[in-house]
Amino acid sequence: MNTLLVVVGAGLIASGGLLALLASRWPRWATGIASGTTVLGCGLGLVPALRVLLGATGEEVRLRWSVPNGDFLVAMDALSAFFLVAIFSLCALAAIYGVEYLQTYRKHKSLGPPWFFFNMLVASMVLVVIARNAVLFLVAWEIMSLASFFLVTFEHEDEGVGRAGWTYLVATHLGTAFLLALFVLLGEGSGSMDFVGFGLAEHPVPRHASLLFVLAVVGFGTKAGFVPFHVWLPEAHPAAPSHVSAVMSGVMIKTGIYGLLRTLTFLGTPPAWWGWLLIAIGLVSGILGVLFALAQHDLKRLLAYHSVENIGIIALGVGVGLLGLSLQSAPMIVLGFGGGLLHVLNHACFKGLLFLGAGAVLHGAGTREIDHLGGLLRRMPWTGWTFLVGAAAISGLPPLNGFVSELLVYLGGLEGVRSASTSHMPILVSVVAGLALIGGLAMACFAKAFGIVFLGEPRSSKAANSHECGWCMRLPMVILAMACAAIGVLGPLMVRLLVPVIALVTGMPDEGVRATTASPCTILGAVVGASVALLLLTVGLVILRKWLLSGQTVSRTVTWDCGYAQPTPRMQYTASSFAQPLTRFFQAFLRPRISLVRPVDTFPASASLATHTDDVFREKVYSPVFRGVARVVSGLRWFQHGRVQIYVLYIALTLLALLLWKLD
Repeated sequence: MNTLLVVVGAGLIASGGLLALLASRWPRWATGIASGTTVLGCGLGLVPALRVLLGATGEEVRLRWSVPNGDFLVAMDALSAFFLVAIFSLCALAAIYGVEYLQTYRKHKSLGPPWFFFNMLVASMVLVVIARNAVLFLVAWEIMSLASFFLVTFEHEDEGVGRAGWTYLVATHLGTAFLLALFVLLGEGSGSMDFVGFGLAEHPVPRHASLLFVLAVVGFGTKAGFVPFHVWLPEAHPAAPSHVSAVMSGVMIKTGIYGLLRTLTFLGTPPAWWGWLLIAIGLVSGILGVLFALAQHDLKRLLAYHSVENIGIIALGVGVGLLGLSLQSAPMIVLGFGGGLLHVLNHACFKGLLFLGAGAVLHGAGTREIDHLGGLLRRMPWTGWTFLVGAAAISGLPPLNGFVSELLVYLGGLEGVRSASTSHMPILVSVVAGLALIGGLAMACFAKAFGIVFLGEPRSSKAANSHECGWCMRLPMVILAMACAAIGVLGPLMVRLLVPVIALVTGMPDEGVRATTASPCTILGAVVGASVALLLLTVGLVILRKWLLSGQTVSRTVTWDCGYAQPTPRMQYTASSFAQPLTRFFQAFLRPRISLVRPVDTFPASASLATHTDDVFREKVYSPVFRGVARVVSGLRWFQHGRVQIYVLYIALTLLALLLWKLD
């Protein structure tokens, strides 16, 4: 019954999208139907997902269909339920947010199509994580890719948006090609395209298993945003409407993590180099993701690169867990996979919150360029304070949720340093050092983002005239901010809830996983308790100060201004100048283009600093390759005569060649 309820919820969401498309002429009806069915469907599916996560069984649902090599076969276990909790929760909040956010477009755009594709995106993600047949999985994967493509290109009249959409479409289908090869090889080995057949098949020889693992890393890693397969992500996420950006970053890219974890359950005991590979990918993705984020001037683009960073942290956790499986180290297994899995949920909360906050900034100020903002905290207090919670959470500060999952990965790395052999020591030390570097750079980046956007004085008339969003947009941000705090404070409980998920992925018994989490939960509880006590003390001091000053006259004036009688907004830090010391230190990796006009004379009339940082992988790797492909393909245009008869002849010759080949 639990799985059936999830299927019904997904069907309700998809049906609501279709009805919204039919009601495109009436924007209010289209919006109400689509958002309402999404919230209802997510609520209907969330309950059984939570029940399965807490120990209930998720039955198998099988329906015959005419598609070759498979049935409509779905089921739900602890791993599926965990990802469904994140999907249903964030998508319901994004649907509520989208009601108000999309209203600004209704005068010049039809709202039926974007709501249709939003609902199809949600329903397809649900189907991806409950599918138990490879053909059904790939069909749902393709629907998810196409629906998100049309959402990314919502404002297709903008040339940059169109380019971002096509970049995403090409990247996602290249990844799908690797997944097709993966499932063909799995099906060939087991004689079935059902996942249960993959799991019961004899373990492949090590070389074959390693090939399957590499195919999974590339195919699912492209969707997840692993470096160097990430180039679509910082293009597509900023281009989409903000509630769609929140869903894509918060949960859609996590379907890649889900697919990788599900594949690992088919492949048997991993060799050590699988863990090394994921740790290396995690370090490169985490460090380069946060460095590129630090160099950005567009708020949503900055957040998109932080998705690459956090996917890197998840990869670090999974890599530590895989290495633990190879070394038969229970603490490394549990802490690595536990930290990576919990970071999946945590990232959905704080990254969803931050993208919704960026959308509120765009909605209220009309721009997402960091250098054109400033002083928004006084004008948009709800957005500002909730954004601050998300910024602290993504930076890994206690007692918020980002700290909990990152601490588990830290502890897993430290356990490996303590117990592993000398040959594994450098890679495990790099996990701890890399996490520390990523955390420090993330704090610097969000000090820039929050400080320049919300503090100081407005840098433009748009910022000066900004306004707070309505409650349809505020409420999801408040709920997500509360979730960041609640998961952080209840960290030990969240770790215990992950026991069945970790057991399913690793093959360990529940009792062994639960016993291994006892010591980390004690450490976690002590750190969170001390952080909460410090926070309560700070709040108490603020209240005491306010009470002591309540009977006195309090005046305001400017801070010490170095002799300037009338400081202006132009005297504030810009995004470039704030980050310049760090970006200059890492310029060998970032390769920024710097435009500097130095001050001259005693009283200079003007001076300026501007930086622009392109993605090195896109400019130096992918762009040359695609330009070469374009040149080759353009040389074949002579095949296109524009005559239908010639094209029919091509088809006939191809069919004849295939028949002759088959007859042989």
